[in-house]
Amino acid sequence: MKPISMRLLETAFALSMLSLPCTATAQSQPPVPEGGTPIAPAKPGNKTFTPPPATSIPDEEFGQIVKKGQDIFMQTGQYAKDYVGNSLNCVNCHLDAGRRPDASPLWAAYVLYPAFRSKNGHVNTLAERPQGCFQYSMNGAAPPADSETIVALESYMYWMAQQAPTGVKLEGQGYPRLAKPAQKPDYVRGKAVFTQNCALCHGAEGQGQSAQGKMVFPPLWGDESFNWGAGMHSVSTAAAFIKANMPLGKGGSLTDQQSWDVALYMNSHERPQDPRHKGSLEETRKKYHDDPSDLYGQTVNGKVLGENSTPSGGSLRAADS
Repeated sequence: MKPISMRLLETAFALSMLSLPCTATAQSQPPVPEGGTPIAPAKPGNKTFTPPPATSIPDEEFGQIVKKGQDIFMQTGQYAKDYVGNSLNCVNCHLDAGRRPDASPLWAAYVLYPAFRSKNGHVNTLAERPQGCFQYSMNGAAPPADSETIVALESYMYWMAQQAPTGVKLEGQGYPRLAKPAQKPDYVRGKAVFTQNCALCHGAEGQGQSAQGKMVFPPLWGDESFNWGAGMHSVSTAAAFIKANMPLGKGGSLTDQQSWDVALYMNSHERPQDPRHKGSLEETRKKYHDDPSDLYGQTVNGKVLGENSTPSGGSLRAADS
């Protein structure tokens, strides 16, 4: 008989595969995503959106590319291995196959591009968003914009967003931002939250867990996790994601303070280097990480985060050496 822990992991893996189909406030100014291009306020009739069911992907030439995009999204390391340097999949940050509101759903992102992003200081095409995910969240390399990988992912996003209004911030877009906590986020409190609510799935050392040779629960820090350039390295972003979506299946069960505390704990650990690092930790922080909720280059428990990071690229870098 298999150990209980292995049976639980196998059950979790099976459930993760089954998750594939899964009055507007007046504003004086249009909202601005990520400090960039203004977008139109949502109208009362189009603020909510429901993507089509996964079973409705057409069985023809275009549908085949959509399904390819879905496969890449769910098992990125298998179907886009030339561009992935760690153990993560797209679905780890965009839950329920990219469908779930408040988990940065694909359908809500598709309708907002092209747009200016302060992260890289220029108007981004839609293709640049998944390219950035491969470089930072996957700690890998950006596929060419005309590659089968990007075309398939864009097709999957397009199919999911069909009939959605463009240039409108739909309800459920991104992660719901949290107000500043009543108390300053704390490492010790965060560790207690992690031990009680997160370690069972993600491991006591944040290393994640696998079943049947596939990552089921992603690593949260260390060499197999996202690098210092990924959006999730920001404590505020991680806290928003955690509050809305974690523990898995129990989103909203943690208090705001617990979400801030555990996000700080998670991001107080070392991870691969920011690919934009050119040799100076101080310059990299000043240029890309100059934010109070960003721990890169700051001292935590006597260690300067980013100072001893492994180079970015992960398994791709190892394969080239």
